[in-house]
Amino acid sequence: MKKEIVIYEEDMETLKFLRSFFRGKGNYSARFIERDKETLRRELVEKKPVALIICSPDGLAHIKPSEVECPIIAMVSAGSVIKGVRSVVKSDIEYYLLSPFYKEDLEHKLKLAIERKSWFESLYKEKKDLQAIIEITHLMTSTLNPKKVLYLIVEKISEVINVTRCSIISADVEDQNYAYVVSTIENPKITNMRIDLRRYPEIKKALSSKRTVFIKDALKDPIMREVMDVIAPIGIRSILVIPVIFHDEVIGTLLLRTSRAGRAFTEREIKLCTSIANASTNALYNAFLYNKLGKEKTRLERFAITDYLTSIYNVRYFYYRLEEEFSRAKRYGTPLSCMMFDLDYFKKINDTYGHRVGDIILREFAQLVKRCTRRSDVFARYGGEEFILLLPQTPAKGAMIEAERLRESVKKHQFKALKKKNVITVSIGIACSPDKRIKTHDDLITLADNALFKAKHKGRDQIAINHLS
Repeated sequence: MKKEIVIYEEDMETLKFLRSFFRGKGNYSARFIERDKETLRRELVEKKPVALIICSPDGLAHIKPSEVECPIIAMVSAGSVIKGVRSVVKSDIEYYLLSPFYKEDLEHKLKLAIERKSWFESLYKEKKDLQAIIEITHLMTSTLNPKKVLYLIVEKISEVINVTRCSIISADVEDQNYAYVVSTIENPKITNMRIDLRRYPEIKKALSSKRTVFIKDALKDPIMREVMDVIAPIGIRSILVIPVIFHDEVIGTLLLRTSRAGRAFTEREIKLCTSIANASTNALYNAFLYNKLGKEKTRLERFAITDYLTSIYNVRYFYYRLEEEFSRAKRYGTPLSCMMFDLDYFKKINDTYGHRVGDIILREFAQLVKRCTRRSDVFARYGGEEFILLLPQTPAKGAMIEAERLRESVKKHQFKALKKKNVITVSIGIACSPDKRIKTHDDLITLADNALFKAKHKGRDQIAINHLS
């Protein structure tokens, strides 16, 4: 089934790029919407697309991103980069593309956005499942002690079903021949008793097959043949072993035994025990679930602030830190400098060697500069071949020295993807606060951008500073 993409864009060059991208894409169905807010809202509600591609800043002004249920990818065209980026940051949009646009970049953004939406939907379903489990085990939540919870489980089963034995078994991860009785109705004090599974073939089969093992008559079932001499004297007849499974991994079994002559477990009893076994998964594996979700949350948070290509900060995180550092500098009267970098003649490199080589150079450049920065500095990809560096507690003189060092480092560096005779240079624009022209953090960016323009105008491989004492 094709993934529905709604596109709300009017810039001709951007539309040309998007039509070219989606042409022949069998896995996507692109719907181009004319500039009409009501039509857009109707499409988002009725069609429920997997993603919305919209222009920034004009398109974003027509919607409330917080009310859009699907991921939003903003397209910032060449004529409105600064306004477009500000709109993206203000709207808290996580996915965006800056002109010039590349198909690989859009492909990655779509994949990441759709995957993340899918992950959150899955997480929401797991949350609902967890709520259902909590409702089922309401009577067993009178204590937060896991050992007491597990005993309440076997106790409750013994109350509802007349069984001679009821235990919860935890599998031994390191040695599959052994397991541990973590709770049993026979003795509340038993919490970690090791058992040899060679004496319990029914448990071993449940662990290996990951399926419920139901033995109607233990004295006649071939599974129990090897231990017949053990179970016959104690009168065991019907046995039910339910594996406790979490994400396709068997973490234990709920073992039920009864010695009722001629009386096997009924279908109702099996269903009841299965429900309780599923509920006990939470008690047995609560720590594992917590750790797993914590790791996944950390991974997604890292994705949210990192540029996928260069592995440095993205512009969204940069603006977040910029507001913090600007406020701190203003409060304590400390200097704050900002550098904007632009790789000289980068389009020529892409045209000569291809975008794949261009991407490799961008990554190598980003890591080269990152190694030269301090831990307190904030280095990010601003878009395309433009990068930005924030230097807290650094005055104009210090920023100039640092810029010259970085310019020389880039010029002397031999990029692996290029031939030895090819040299990469960089133009750098600097702005520093305090400066009477800088009232907000946006002013700092604007002055740095103007300085970068001057550096390129002077012939590239230059540094320009836009600063008043």
